[in-house]
Amino acid sequence: MKNNMLPFMQLMGGLMGTTHEQNLKVARSRERMRAAGLRPVQFWVPDTRAVGFAAEVSRQCQALKGDRQEAEVLRFSEQAAGHIEGWV
Repeated sequence: MKNNMLPFMQLMGGLMGTTHEQNLKVARSRERMRAAGLRPVQFWVPDTRAVGFAAEVSRQCQALKGDRQEAEVLRFSEQAAGHIEGWV
């Protein structure tokens, strides 16, 4: 092995140790969360960066314009938000 590779190899060894330490830190954090009665879940949400996302949102909003049920849901949501401090 060439001598000029030694610093690179030392750096890589240091990074691998750091990754292992980070994995242990994450594992300990998850254990604490589970001990507190929590469990991990995964949520999939629409990708707001996707091509066409804004156009689809606009289309759906336009389709709801003047809809009686949508108006009822909005009234209910606004009323419910009024019961949460700082939302209105």
